[in-house]
Formats: sequence, structure tokens, C-alpha cells
Amino acid sequence: MSLEQLNPTKFEEIIYDNGDPCLVIFSRKSCHVCKEVVPVLEELKPKYEGKFGFYYVDVEDEKALFQRFSLKGVPQILFFNEGEYQGKMAGAVEDDKVEEKIAEVLGA
Repeated sequence: MSLEQLNPTKFEEIIYDNGDPCLVIFSRKSCHVCKEVVPVLEELKPKYEGKFGFYYVDVEDEKALFQRFSLKGVPQILFFNEGEYQGKMAGAVEDDKVEEKIAEVLGA
């Protein structure tokens, strides 16, 4: 997987300390829908290199992070910019919808 996996420390650093514009997919290895969504994000990632981060949280490894956002079910894609939550997408998503949201987050 080409998405960087985050633990709570790394999450705090990237989202809140650095304030990087990014998305974080909350997923689990055994989730069939997640296995369809992650490749969509991996394909988009190179297009935004240096402008927008793509990260991954395994909800089985990082239950506290998952619960912190009161998420129900996976996959959930959360969007952040300058330490602010910018919205989310749930379930199967299409690349054009993700790109629209990225443009919105970046203020394009």
C-alpha cells in the first residue's frame, strides 16, 4: 500500500502540528469496500504529490482515533486542512468525487 499509515502521534503531527491539507482513510484489512476504495486513492495520490497528503488509519490497530471522530463503519475518508476538519465521505467513492472534495479543501 502506498498510503502512509498513521498512528496517533503521527496523526497529531501531520493534521494539527503541520496543518497539511490531506485526507485520511479509516479502513480495516478485512473490509471488502475498503479494498475497492484504497486503490482509487492510491491512483490519485501521485497527481497531488507535494500539495495534498493521502494517509491511512487501520481502525483495528488505532481504535481510539476511530472513536475520536465518532465514525460508524468503514471506509470513511476524512479531509483536513490547517488542522481543521473539512468533511468526510463514506463507503464506496468515485475518484471524481474525491477530486472535487480535494479541490474544495485546497480552495481551488
